[in-house]
Amino acid sequence: MSPHDLDALFEPLALGSLRLPNRLVMAPLTRNRVGEDGVPTSMVADYYAQRATAGLIIAEATQICPEGQGYGLTPGIHTPEQIAGWRKVTDAVHQRGGRIFLQLWHVGRVSNTLIQPRGKAPVAPSAIRAEARTWIAGEFLPTSQPVALDIDAIPAIVEAHAQGARNALAAGFDGVELHGANGYLIDQFLRDGSNQRTDAYGGSITNRVRFMCEVVDAVTRAVGSGKVGIRLSPVTPSNGAFDSDPVPLFYHAVESLNPFNLAYLHVIEGETRGDRNYNGAVDYAKLRRSFRGAYMANNGYTRELAAERISAGYADLVSFGRSFLANPDLAERFRQGLDLNLPENATFYGGDRRGYTDYPFAAGAAAPA
Repeated sequence: MSPHDLDALFEPLALGSLRLPNRLVMAPLTRNRVGEDGVPTSMVADYYAQRATAGLIIAEATQICPEGQGYGLTPGIHTPEQIAGWRKVTDAVHQRGGRIFLQLWHVGRVSNTLIQPRGKAPVAPSAIRAEARTWIAGEFLPTSQPVALDIDAIPAIVEAHAQGARNALAAGFDGVELHGANGYLIDQFLRDGSNQRTDAYGGSITNRVRFMCEVVDAVTRAVGSGKVGIRLSPVTPSNGAFDSDPVPLFYHAVESLNPFNLAYLHVIEGETRGDRNYNGAVDYAKLRRSFRGAYMANNGYTRELAAERISAGYADLVSFGRSFLANPDLAERFRQGLDLNLPENATFYGGDRRGYTDYPFAAGAAAPA
C-alpha cells in the first residue's frame, strides 16, 4: 500500500451538510444493551462517544414503531422517552466532535410473537415465515409465522419511517439511514423469495421496488435528502433473504434511488460477515457507477483494501463493524498502523460494559476527553 493510498482514508468528504474528517464509518451494530422500554442509557452514550473520531457513526438499527421490533433490548425512536435517551447519545458524540446518523428499522417478518404488541403475528409482504432466529431474553428463538400486510396498511408503515426520521432529528442525529438490507422489511419487499404479492407491490421488479421508493420519498420529504442514506445487501442470505435473480433487481433498485438525491448508498458486498465474493454475479463497481451520490462499501474490508478502493475511486467511504466494536480509536490505529484489539464474540449481544465500553485505547491514542 502506498502512502498516497493511506492518505485517501483521511481526506475530508462533504456529505450533505456535513463535512466528514475521514472516510472511515462505524457501521450499525446491534448490541442489545438498552432497557425493556427501548430507551438508550448513559452506557450507550459512552459507547458511541468513545468512537467519535470515526468520520461518521451510524448508530445501531432502531425500530420506528412497536411492530417493527424483532429482537430483545433493542432501541426505539417512537416514544418521547426514547427520543430523550437518544438525545443524551447525540449530545455526547457532538461534544467530542463526532457526527452520527441513526439507522431506521422495521424487521417485518424477522420477529416473534413474544415481542410483538399484544402477542400478534409479525407483518410481512407475504405470509412466508423467515428461516431465521431472533434474540429474545438471552437466547435465539425461531421467527414466528407472519401475516401478509393488507395494501391499506402499507401507507401507515411508510409514514412511520418518515416520523422515525423526524424523531431522529429531534433527538439530535445528523441524519438517518434506512435499513433496506439483511432480510428486513424493505428487503423483504424487494425479493421474490419473501414477496409473492399480486398487487401493485409484488410481481415485477418495478412493483417490488415500489415500497422502498415510497419510504425513501416520505423520509426525504420529512427531513431533506442530504440527511438520508440507505443500506442494501444484494446477495446476502441473512434472515432467509433470497431472490431468484438479484442482478437486475438491484441494478434497478439503485437506479430508482437517484431521483431522491440521497446522501449515500451503503452496500454490503457479498455475504454479511462472510465471503465478500458470495454470489459474485453482482458487479459492485457497476452499482457504484449507477448511483449519483456517495458510495459506502462494507463487508470484510481491511485498512489496506479500504485505502486502495478509496484511492482508486471505487468507493467514497468504507464502513467497519466489528473493527469499530473492538477499537474505539480505529481511525487513529489505522493512521499509525497499530495492531487492533480482537472482538469478544461472547459479549456481542446483551450484557453490561464488558465487551462494550471497556476495549482499550492504544498508547498514544487515548480516549477523548
